Amino acid sequence: MKKRFMAAVCGAMLMLSACGSGGSGSSETSGNGNSDSSKEPEKIVKVGIIQLVEHPSLDGAREGFIAALKDAGYEDGKNMKLDYQNAQGDMNNNMSIAQNLVSDQNDVILAIATASAQAVVNSTKDIPILFTAITDPVGAKLVESLENPGGNVTGTSDTHPDAIKNTINAIKKFIPDAKKVGIIYNSGEPNSVVNVENAKKVIAEVGLEAVETSVSTSSEVKQAAESLVGRADVFYIPKDNTVVSALESVITVANDKKIPMFVGEGDSVKRGAFASYGLDYHDLGYSTGKMAVEILKGKKPNEIPVGFPENLELVINKKAAELQGITLSEELLKDAKIVGE
Repeated sequence: MKKRFMAAVCGAMLMLSACGSGGSGSSETSGNGNSDSSKEPEKIVKVGIIQLVEHPSLDGAREGFIAALKDAGYEDGKNMKLDYQNAQGDMNNNMSIAQNLVSDQNDVILAIATASAQAVVNSTKDIPILFTAITDPVGAKLVESLENPGGNVTGTSDTHPDAIKNTINAIKKFIPDAKKVGIIYNSGEPNSVVNVENAKKVIAEVGLEAVETSVSTSSEVKQAAESLVGRADVFYIPKDNTVVSALESVITVANDKKIPMFVGEGDSVKRGAFASYGLDYHDLGYSTGKMAVEILKGKKPNEIPVGFPENLELVINKKAAELQGITLSEELLKDAKIVGE
């Protein structure tokens, strides 16, 4: 009898102990009684970035793209693995990087500049591809049309329809005695060829003459600028990645020889060119990043039309104006964004 009583007491104590243990561990279980450790881990998305060459405009587009992803909750090292590679202007590197990003099976690939976009597009029809800082996406055979890109590709173009026209008209406005416009570009860059052809049309329309010189590498840029001294009254540098990556070489010649220097984008004005009707490349990249977020959440690239910069602004570098022999008045500076003060 005594033995049965002791057994009952021990059993009751064990039951109380079990209840107490369950109560103290309740914070480690989810509402359905399962441990949090049983939850499926959050998927880490893989984002590859290929950039043709380093210069402030392309860098700004990349930084804007990453900022948009971060604002949407995607952070490198947390829930995103970011693989950024720069071809440094080498076309063999460019193709190798494109193929590597594809073989690594990234969830989405951003291509910055036309040649990089073409390399990736030619490497995969399966992985979603976004491009930015592209002059002519249709002409470069990246998309079927701007409204309906088709396939696995979409992105943003940096070509505002009025940018070149406004910049060439600014030459007439600020340098009324100018007759010849010296253009330096890389004829191997499809985007540059398009920009130069469009610029030459406007130059002829306003009664000026284009004087061209072409380069293949950034090391040739200064010599090309020097070859235009005495043959051109102003310099015009289009959105050419080879020349812009070595822009300081042209700026040096422009300042030494008092040749006004007009460019295709605002970042080059900040570096020492005189003027441009430009856009903010960080904003352009940010818009592309928002497209990437849509794709990562399930949207297909062919459902997203190609985007364009919404605004243009006249950017003037006052210090460059002084160094390049340009006289400015308050009327000429009206409505301009001033840098270099």
